[in-house]
Amino acid sequence: MPIRLENRWLYPIDWQQLSDAIRFERARSRCEKCRRPHLQRIVHLGDGRWWDGEAGHWRSERGRRVAAKGFTLASLRSTYVVLACAHLDHNPGNNDPTNLAALCQRCHMIHDAAEHRWQRWWNAFRLRALRDLFEDPRITRERLADRS
Repeated sequence: MPIRLENRWLYPIDWQQLSDAIRFERARSRCEKCRRPHLQRIVHLGDGRWWDGEAGHWRSERGRRVAAKGFTLASLRSTYVVLACAHLDHNPGNNDPTNLAALCQRCHMIHDAAEHRWQRWWNAFRLRALRDLFEDPRITRERLADRS
């Protein structure tokens, strides 16, 4: 996931090298949660199970070998996997290797879900607060009257 411009200053100048070391040297180009390979198109069932072509068997969302029963060929999906280096504590200033993990898009979104919900709430709260500070009370009254 690209780094937002407003957060760029939080990352160290050698972030690209640090990210590469985590993703390619430590994780060996595989997601550290589910073991999906970097820059490969994989087939999956949408519930976390995916086909590992190298090993020749299905894997779970945790990277363990599983039997895949009860699905049809029509339910198969494919996706292109790209690894990202994620901060496990959501603090871009904490670049300790134990706080970083190589995660695929799916695992990264699952890991960040609570943070994204909080950020969505905070942005809405901030916009409402700004509107309350600077909006003319007559306009607010009219807008609320139009809703009912």
